[in-house]
Amino acid sequence: MTTTRADQARPGSAPETLLDDELLGRLRGRAGGYDRDNAFPHEDLDELRDRGYLALFVPTEYGGAGLGLADVAALQSRLAEAAPATALAINMHLVWTGCAAVLRARGDDSLDRVLREAADGEVFAFGVSEPGNDLVLFDSVTSAESLPDGAYRLTGTKIFTSLSPVWTRLGVFGRDDGDPDAPMLVHGFVTRDQPGHESLGDWDTIGMRATQSHTTRLTGAEVPAERIVRVLPVGPSADPLVFGIFAVFETLIAAVYRGIARRAVALAVEAASTKTSRRSGGAVQALDPIVRWRVADAAIALDGLEPQVDTIARDVDTIVDHGADWFPRLVGLKTRATETARSVVEQAVTVVGGASYRSSSELGRLQRDVLAGRFHPSSTDSAHATVAARLLGPMP
Repeated sequence: MTTTRADQARPGSAPETLLDDELLGRLRGRAGGYDRDNAFPHEDLDELRDRGYLALFVPTEYGGAGLGLADVAALQSRLAEAAPATALAINMHLVWTGCAAVLRARGDDSLDRVLREAADGEVFAFGVSEPGNDLVLFDSVTSAESLPDGAYRLTGTKIFTSLSPVWTRLGVFGRDDGDPDAPMLVHGFVTRDQPGHESLGDWDTIGMRATQSHTTRLTGAEVPAERIVRVLPVGPSADPLVFGIFAVFETLIAAVYRGIARRAVALAVEAASTKTSRRSGGAVQALDPIVRWRVADAAIALDGLEPQVDTIARDVDTIVDHGADWFPRLVGLKTRATETARSVVEQAVTVVGGASYRSSSELGRLQRDVLAGRFHPSSTDSAHATVAARLLGPMP
């Protein structure tokens, strides 16, 4: 039986049956069709759900796998090697369940409902990103109107809502300006069967098409008091919820793009080992010094990324206290992973040549998918600002 990278990361913690080679072969075989048709990967989700994949972070006592972030990141990288858009879509569900697990490990059970509902089959989506809001979790352009019973009514627009066709729970937040001198950010969950939300069905991008990350419009969606999980002041926050979201989101984004880079290296090796060159008398391109250098350069870049993802994930799992350095480390990891993956894919494209320019080419799809990395929070500019503020102090 094949040993997975997750098993290598921590023996016995991530069963091989979760992502065996046969399953990954089916996922890879369908990925091109989903991309071509701009369709959601329903078959992928069904197979992964049957394997218990949506309950990776759910504690064993609730019926889940009880895995930590290091194991889940390893699995997500492996999944992304076969079907990057499927992995990225499922990331959003795993962000919420992972955040709940991170909080639970630190003695905070405020998101235990997420874990219990995930165990019951609910699918969580991430309704946080907004047009024109580059402060991400530190402010919102969605209005949150306080109601007498402790509920809130949210009105606004959320973009990049992955899993749009299938989510049953949508994590949202908005700004309560009831007290102009002390605006607050309200975090909670909307259920699909309630009124006040609509998907615009507008996902028509050049890459990561199967994520089906449509725009979601909230039109007075009510979040009952029992589904409100935080009310925090506007601005940067040390609240565990904010840390949990950032830690899991950034690490799992890095894991997906690590998987893309791995697959790009594999495709470059395959091409170099099979393509021949008339210029070199019919020899395979693997004997061309320039090709060899490019393949090696891509592999070296990937090799440097591998332990960075693993280390950050393990530090979250073992509750390492990096203090004020946590956010620079997290945004730095995401930036390095997405930029490294893009560089590795470009090297692979050069090795493979014109065949990769076809829309039906797997590497051609990876070229388009990897570009999405620059749009996930934190952006490269924001990451640099975060690190600069830690090293040089805040701007006056």
